[in-house]
Amino acid sequence: MDNGAQGAARQPLGFLLLYALAYAGGVTAYTPFLMLVLPARITDLAGAEDIVWLGYIVFAGAVAASVSGVLSGWLSDRTSSRRLWVAVGMVATILLQLAMTQCDSIGALLWLVVAWQLALNLMLVPLIAWAGDFVPDTQKGLLGGLLSIAPALGAWSGILFAAGAVASFEGKAVIIAAMTAALVLPLLLLGHPRRLTASPGVTPASQATSPHLKSAAARMWVARLLMQISGAALASYLYFWLRALDPAMGDGEKTILFAGGLSASIVVALFLGRWSDRRGHPFAVLSLISALAGLALAAMALADDPAMAKLAYVLFGIAGATFLALHASQTLRVLRDPAQRGLGIGLFNLTNTAPSLVMPWIAISVVPGFGFGRLFLVLALLALCAAALLATMPRDV
Repeated sequence: MDNGAQGAARQPLGFLLLYALAYAGGVTAYTPFLMLVLPARITDLAGAEDIVWLGYIVFAGAVAASVSGVLSGWLSDRTSSRRLWVAVGMVATILLQLAMTQCDSIGALLWLVVAWQLALNLMLVPLIAWAGDFVPDTQKGLLGGLLSIAPALGAWSGILFAAGAVASFEGKAVIIAAMTAALVLPLLLLGHPRRLTASPGVTPASQATSPHLKSAAARMWVARLLMQISGAALASYLYFWLRALDPAMGDGEKTILFAGGLSASIVVALFLGRWSDRRGHPFAVLSLISALAGLALAAMALADDPAMAKLAYVLFGIAGATFLALHASQTLRVLRDPAQRGLGIGLFNLTNTAPSLVMPWIAISVVPGFGFGRLFLVLALLALCAAALLATMPRDV
């Protein structure tokens, strides 16, 4: 494992780019697969029962991802080797995805997806924790900006499949596997970060698990959970809201709204990330972004003009993606103990799966009786609560 101290040495931009591409490879491994490729394969195998089996597979995969995230982080801590687990996870992820092309049973597909989720997190969690080992605090904003490339790349790869460029399940699986390897391998083969050295003001290892930092980590965890619930609920019901808002809108325009917001977030995240590096207000930036996301959701709830509602959605998409990218890198500020950093990342990743357990009940309780407007107001309140939590973060964390 690379030195956990947050030293004065800065990593070269080329290395940070290799890392960002590897992170994008991990995101590309699952985004188009879960959004488009897997549902279509389930329909092929399950027929009229595809909705039921999709629910079974998504639930089982979420449980596997939750367990694997924590276990993978713990393993990378205990063995002091992030790179090894990233490599093992990448190979296993690719092989299991390709194995699905030979699967002709819906039950067997479920278990392959469970195993694939285990392997995927074996790659992703140590990869994220690895950044905490070599990226100093003075570059964490830049790192977050570069991480924003990943969701946009995943979305545009999904558009490639949605456009029908590749028809067969086998062809899509091979392309996803090739993209994953092409993006992750350069970091594993060529990435050699500078070893960090201690610098004045660095949190010593003896203080890395202090109550002060634990409180900050708890605030960061809850804030991310609230924002993830808002984003998950909107993503799940976006199709129905857009259909009610503008029945004439085609799937192409819906996809462009989604991918366009993610693409624009790259510029915003890079600018705000570099600004926070120079000015030293990373949590204030996160608080501002989550507040803007809340205001965008409120605007969606109150807009009576389709054009204004779409604009508000794009603004929420930009704010939400920017928040998640910068939050991912700034979380490393509060996970300062290299001996427990992987485990901490695994626990933070629970905020990615927990919304699937909470979001449906919020939507079911609000939408049937009050409509999408009230749902968006509830989600806006969650985002504003996240902003309040982050606004009260100590500056010396």
